[in-house]
Amino acid sequence: MKPVLRLPSPLFQFKSIRSSIAAAFSCLILVSVGITSFISYRLSADAVEKNSQAYLSEVMKQVGANIQSYFTNMENISTLALTNKDVKYFISNTVFISEADRRVYEKRISDMFQSILYTRKDIASIMVFGYNGKFVSDRRSTSLNPNAKPEEQLWYKQAKQEGGKPVVSSSHVQHVIQNEYRWVVSLSRELKSTDGIAGEGIFLVDLNLSVISEICSQVNLGKRGYVFIVDNGGNIVYHPQQQLIYSNLKSELIDKVMHTDSFVAYDGDESRIYSVHDTKFGWKIVGVAYTDELVTNKHTIQSSFLLLAVFGLAITLLLSFVLSHRFSKPIKNLQDKMKQVEKGNFDIRAEIEQENEIGQLGRTFNLMVGHTKELMSEIIRNEETKRKSELKVLQAQINPHFLYNTLDSIIWMAEGKKHEEVVLMTSALAKLFRASINKSDELVPIFIEIEHIRSYLLIQKMRYKEKLDYRIDVSQDIMACKTIKILLQPFVENAIYHGIKNKPGCGLITIASEEKDGKIVFTIEDNGLGMTPEQLRHILVPKTGTERGTGVGIANVHERIQLYFGTSYGVSFDSEPEKGTRVTLTIPRSE
Repeated sequence: MKPVLRLPSPLFQFKSIRSSIAAAFSCLILVSVGITSFISYRLSADAVEKNSQAYLSEVMKQVGANIQSYFTNMENISTLALTNKDVKYFISNTVFISEADRRVYEKRISDMFQSILYTRKDIASIMVFGYNGKFVSDRRSTSLNPNAKPEEQLWYKQAKQEGGKPVVSSSHVQHVIQNEYRWVVSLSRELKSTDGIAGEGIFLVDLNLSVISEICSQVNLGKRGYVFIVDNGGNIVYHPQQQLIYSNLKSELIDKVMHTDSFVAYDGDESRIYSVHDTKFGWKIVGVAYTDELVTNKHTIQSSFLLLAVFGLAITLLLSFVLSHRFSKPIKNLQDKMKQVEKGNFDIRAEIEQENEIGQLGRTFNLMVGHTKELMSEIIRNEETKRKSELKVLQAQINPHFLYNTLDSIIWMAEGKKHEEVVLMTSALAKLFRASINKSDELVPIFIEIEHIRSYLLIQKMRYKEKLDYRIDVSQDIMACKTIKILLQPFVENAIYHGIKNKPGCGLITIASEEKDGKIVFTIEDNGLGMTPEQLRHILVPKTGTERGTGVGIANVHERIQLYFGTSYGVSFDSEPEKGTRVTLTIPRSE
């Protein structure tokens, strides 16, 4: 087997070299422009994004400073309680105060607290809880909630644990005062004795959460940007959408916030910048800004680079098409010549105007066309000769054993003085030979083919007597239609010699026809020995020489059907051992 030259697949699958050259030029320049534009864009966009992150970080530092300043003021208020003699005397464990004096001290302390609240609307309440069980607040008549135990509150425990240092709580509902429930942030600290060693009570300032909200809402981070606050335990102190957070309809990336200064979160095509600032009292101020709002000039940069790339591509395409047209024109001319040859014009020749590879290709083309013309003429002559000789061979290919046996039967009947049977068999044999040696066209009317097979079956019936029976059921509507010669005999012969002859009892051969979708379908069915799958696989394989017992040959019939009518027609077999064989022959309806 000769090695096959495999040409490499072209990079660009176009129908013309001109398009391929243009595409190659365009892609090379486009890739260069695209890579340069992309790198420049990424560098510019990254720089803008980093500047935006730095800006957001500075804003969060300022917010943190504002909140820190606010709580510093609250600490100063708590310092008043630490240094106030009335407060220290009131909660002292070493001094006994009468009921009358207690009321006086309560009034003076309450008046002081009220004066503070009068100037600070952001403070919800001020309270002092003495370890000696005494309590005083900014209200002169106040009842503690019997169900709320202050010493079990987190702000109380943390202040006592810190031993005098201010503690800022997370946001919570304050309910130590009876019939009051306020959403607040608490600043608490332990009040020490005069010597500064022993603790004597807890000072508490409750701050309205609206103050924190006001500080955070003043920050402009775009239409969708916002600020939220978490404490050192990861609990959200403030969020502009607090209700959605508590109802689990919205969530934040708390884990990243607790361990990262800044990061970018991606949600589909959107990205958000998170900037985290730590405060001295344990809170984390988190700014969230959407990149497309904060980096407003990012889209301008993107559009500029896109326009530059489109402009470069347009210039590239124009130049590439001009150059490709010039380079591909000789090839296009040669292609036109090839199309004429494809249509059957083998007298065309290419004009050679160049001495390069295109010129060599043209000369080779001229030689190839001339040689092809000679080969086609020779093939046509050989094919005509082959078909004529093949038909002659097929017509002459009558099984000599069949002829010998038939003549022997005639002699035997003549000796038995069965004159009518001799005449009948001799007449059938004559008709059979007449159809076989007929030198008319290969295509004959179906009624001639049916007459031929009747004669053949009659002879075989007279020979095998009760061993063989047959039925022919062919529609009269197709008798005038054309078919190839000797269509059915090889299959009937095969059924007799290989299916019925060696089968016990009587064998039956049925020949039938039907029309379907413009096709004529013949079926030859017998109840003989049948065939194995291995025999079926080889039944239609062409064989050389004369095939004993198959007349002109089953494979030859299949080949002739496809030769005259096309590969969609032919012969098929369906057989089972010991059950019989069914042959289907399909030809077109041809008047």
